[in-house]
Amino acid sequence: MIRNLVTKISQIFAERSHAARIKCSVPIKITFEQAKNTAKLTQPSSPLFITGETCDLSGSGIAFIVSSIRVKENYLVGQDRVLIAELDLPDGKIQMKVVGKRYEQVGVHVSTEKYLIGAEIVDISEADREAYDYFLKFGRKRKKAAASMELGID
Repeated sequence: MIRNLVTKISQIFAERSHAARIKCSVPIKITFEQAKNTAKLTQPSSPLFITGETCDLSGSGIAFIVSSIRVKENYLVGQDRVLIAELDLPDGKIQMKVVGKRYEQVGVHVSTEKYLIGAEIVDISEADREAYDYFLKFGRKRKKAAASMELGID
């Protein structure tokens, strides 16, 4: 009896210590944040990027699937590398800075090999945060449609 009570209390604390995740697949474009130039090294003229799709979203992080763990010699996870994620939500594109925390190889065969990357959101503008939180709360419903329904206008 006491063991069951302790287990339930532990589960409640565990659920509340993590942000709720929402399974969602939207297109994502990952670019590398420009590093500061040093005296002898220069940045490439075109930014490096990779595209993929999200797997799940939360208020504090995202998980996405891409075809490679690196672009040229730049790895997506490790060394606290800041990435710029551009999500294509139904109401428009939003940008956020994320840091890859973990990755896992998924896919059954070499030809379908992909990588699932878990990243923490480290920076997002106020307007993009508002749009992102709205998407997390209401999903694919559009703001204008929801507003017209509330007011009874159509």
